[in-house]
Amino acid sequence: MNSLQLTRKLIGSLNLDGYIVPKNDEYFGEYSFPNRLKTISNFSGSAGLAIILQKKNYLFVDGRYTLQSHQESGKNFSIFEIPQKNISKILKRNNNLVLGYDARLFTKSFLQRNFPSNCNLIPIRENIIDLSTKKLHQKNIKFYSIENKKISDLSKNKIKKVLKFMKNRKIDNIFISAPENVAWLLNIRGHDSPNSPIPNCKIILTKKNKIYFFSSKHKIQLLKKNRYLKKIKYFTDNEFYKILFNLKGTNFSIDSNTCSIFFEDLINSRFKITNRVDPCYNLKSIKNNNEIKETIKAHEADGVALTKFLYWMKNTSNIKINEIGAINKLNNLRKRNKNYLYPSFNTIAGSGPNGAIIHYNAKKSTTRKIRKNDIFLCDSGGQYIFGTTDVTRTICFEKPPKRIMDIFTMVLKGHISVVTFTSKKKVKGSELDKKARTWLNKRNLDYPHGTGHGVGFFLNVHEGPCSFSKNNNSNIKEGMILSNEPGYYQKNKFGIRIENLIYVVKKNGLISFKNLTLAPIDKDLINFNLLNKNEKNYLKSYNQNIYDKIGKYLNLKEKKWLENLF
Repeated sequence: MNSLQLTRKLIGSLNLDGYIVPKNDEYFGEYSFPNRLKTISNFSGSAGLAIILQKKNYLFVDGRYTLQSHQESGKNFSIFEIPQKNISKILKRNNNLVLGYDARLFTKSFLQRNFPSNCNLIPIRENIIDLSTKKLHQKNIKFYSIENKKISDLSKNKIKKVLKFMKNRKIDNIFISAPENVAWLLNIRGHDSPNSPIPNCKIILTKKNKIYFFSSKHKIQLLKKNRYLKKIKYFTDNEFYKILFNLKGTNFSIDSNTCSIFFEDLINSRFKITNRVDPCYNLKSIKNNNEIKETIKAHEADGVALTKFLYWMKNTSNIKINEIGAINKLNNLRKRNKNYLYPSFNTIAGSGPNGAIIHYNAKKSTTRKIRKNDIFLCDSGGQYIFGTTDVTRTICFEKPPKRIMDIFTMVLKGHISVVTFTSKKKVKGSELDKKARTWLNKRNLDYPHGTGHGVGFFLNVHEGPCSFSKNNNSNIKEGMILSNEPGYYQKNKFGIRIENLIYVVKKNGLISFKNLTLAPIDKDLINFNLLNKNEKNYLKSYNQNIYDKIGKYLNLKEKKWLENLF
């Protein structure tokens, strides 16, 4: 009996019509352990949700994963793309469904927002997917401190900002449930994610500046020895209610996107929840000068590896390698730098039709040999001490058809329009997203993802609340780091994406952007007749800046190749 069959059997034994399986674990991060959604559906994308019924299975994904989900899960699941087909619309067809869920894996706001009133949602004490599969044990690798005023703002200064937020809103206690925010606030990092230095933990901070820290007791030994972190009181998750019961005050703050129903109900039983937004998200999105400097260093190191990789791909007989070979080559080039730790996400290396799968993950069963007439898309990044990178380049190996060159140039024009944008007024992420799509939209073309996402400082490569996307109304502020990545994808044919990380600067009241990424843009894919003078000058200046910054690390052949790009 496979896990899907066993899950159905357990659903029936509990008198349920179905069971809801999210991608996230109890920490609500991008990476989850265990990955219950992949276990039950075989879907390996970073976002999604499954509903297992007795006779039907539904899988909901966003536009990045439409093609991938059909390949991985189409055999056993009906697949719907959000928001075109949302959960509520599909389930309204079924009257009075009784659906079970794990209260540690869902927020109240998510269930209210996504499930129709005719569904009866029942919390189940033990996770059904865990009961139907072999239990996995995560390694207890210790958390560590990065408290250093030369790298980042000191933890005590960050805590003062949160305490000020609490005082202004008359909040007695705040529950910080997102590990990335605890990491930022206390200047600690960990090893609980394969691609981010995340420490899986939660804290309660009181208005009297007392901190109650909840995590595995095996991971906190180094923190207890640190002179900055000695005063913190450490507990396991099982002790949460005991601590909660003894706290003073009336008003409590949680985060509606990362505080599970389980913890919200516990807090609600003793306190009044008066705020539902964790202030750490906004505070950590603004990087200080030291964090920007460290991130620039990381991108210079990354730029050397990327430039060497692109030269190798363009000038080596690449027909002898496949997509996995290309991934290994790039990772080995990054490893030459002593400050490189590991990839900031699984490298996306798609040739030809695989490039059209936005978050394609090359495996032995899917990897293609790269051919001369392929368009090759490579989206990759690294975690460095201290900095996080993310870059996408699209390249060709022989002159491509004019239509592909035209589309690439439309994507490039959108990319340039974002990084060269300036404004004396407040600007929202949605405005930049619209601007990036202008030239593609004129040809009735578009892409099914946002133009950019926030990026952490030696943290998650995807970070809110700032982004360039259709529905993002956050103001773009000085110190933010974002990606700039318009693209285009033709199913079963090719994919195009051009991505740099950029940071926001403000001078004389003028908001503008500066590039962090140092990786050349493929000249052979550009129809220069479609570029105006300013765009041509930008491209020349950009590639020349790469040469000036990292030329000394390149060999003579690589230097000559790079010189020919400007």
